[in-house]
Amino acid sequence: MGFMKEFKEFALRGNVIDMAVGVIIGGAFSNIVSSAVNDLFMPVLGIFTNGINFSELYISLDGKHYDTLADAKAASAPVFAYGSFIQNVIQFVILALIIFLFIKAINKATEKLKKPEEEAAPTTKTCPFCKSEIAIDATRCPHCTSQLPDYDPQ
Repeated sequence: MGFMKEFKEFALRGNVIDMAVGVIIGGAFSNIVSSAVNDLFMPVLGIFTNGINFSELYISLDGKHYDTLADAKAASAPVFAYGSFIQNVIQFVILALIIFLFIKAINKATEKLKKPEEEAAPTTKTCPFCKSEIAIDATRCPHCTSQLPDYDPQ
């Protein structure tokens, strides 16, 4: 019975649930970025690279020539599909950039909503004689032993 109670406490802990929500949203967000890379970015990049389709770039390791990567895979030929790797690297960079911009926008919005903190009252002052930093309520400087001008011994 102790194991179940301990597991329940672990599973219902706030940070575990937050992490689970983050993983689920991250998975969905990854699909959106994959679509943006494959359907939007890569075709535009293809225009600038004279129509190169990165996902079709491969080297056949059996020495035979295949017209497409799909043909090579259908023939069960060993292939070095470096184009897919390039596309995944581009996808990662775009995902990282989008997350960076998203977090930056959230931080900026949070900063605007945050109440401005009041400045703390100063706790030190400078001795006018030796220029040492001393306590704000000091009547004599502990460094040069001068009596401070704002001291009123009444």
